[in-house]
Parts: sequence; structure tokens; C-alpha cells
Amino acid sequence: MKRIVFFIFLFSNYFLFSQSSDLPHGYRNINLGMTLESVKKELLSDSVFGYRGDRDVSLLPNGYKQTIIETSNNGFLSATWFLFNENRLYNMTININRELMDYHSVFLTLCNKYGQPEFLNPEKAIWQNEWIQMTLERPLSIKYMDMIVFNSLQEESGVDQSVREMLREDFLDSL
Repeated sequence: MKRIVFFIFLFSNYFLFSQSSDLPHGYRNINLGMTLESVKKELLSDSVFGYRGDRDVSLLPNGYKQTIIETSNNGFLSATWFLFNENRLYNMTININRELMDYHSVFLTLCNKYGQPEFLNPEKAIWQNEWIQMTLERPLSIKYMDMIVFNSLQEESGVDQSVREMLREDFLDSL
């Protein structure tokens, strides 16, 4: 009897965590790599996001050509952020309404579609390939990241970071 229960458990986990071929490039009709204007058009045509137009768009105050769109809704999505670099979407964060959905249900759905995460701890689960990183974070948000753009931004900011680190050390030494 114990062997039967073990095989049922093993068989059910195989289907529960069967892996799909690719990670999604985004959510609904909005995908990483889209232009700012294309994303605005899709947001206006999809009421799920609660996009109200250009007043939700702002430029970020750093040296990069970055723009962010923030939306809010009272449905399953409580808030979304779309981050653009040089007019292309490279980061999308979706906060899910915890009154209507729970972390465990989203986690199991993602595992069923995309297999077991590459990284898992109590705060987050990460699925990743060479182009996309999809992260499920607690309390309940999903992030889609274009890894090629993100890595290039990290490399560009690396020089600035080492200068900041040296200035920080100089400051601490001066105390």
C-alpha cells in the first residue's frame, strides 16, 4: 500500500511540475521589448490594468533614458509598473490583489506551466532563461525582466557603483 501511495505522489508531482518550453515574455498582450507607444495603446485597450492615460507616465531622474508607467486597478491586479529603457519595455511588475488571490495558487500555476523554479526561498521563486527572468515575490507580485537589457544596464552602472563604493569608504574613514 505504501508503494502505491508513493507512486501516486511521484506521478502527480510529475504532472504538477511538468515543464513548458519557454517562459512568457509578458502578461496579456504586453510583452518585453515593446515600445512605449505600443504599451500605452495596449493598456488603453485592456481595462484589466486600469491605465488612465499619460498622467501615469513619468521619466526617471537618472542619467538613463528611462520611463515608467504606473497603473492601478481594483480587480485581480492592484498595481502594475512598466519600466522602459530607450523606449523599450524591459521590466514589468504586477502586484496581485491578495484579497482575491493567494501566493500558493499562483506558485502552483506557474510551476505547472513552467516547471520548478531555478531559485526558491520563502520570499520568492525565480524562473529564468538566458533572455527572461520571471519572479514571484511575496506578498504577491510577479516580475518579468529582460535579462539582456538588465545585464547591460548593470554593466553600465558598475563603474558608477565602484566610484560610489570608494567615496563611501572614504567617508567612513573620515569619521
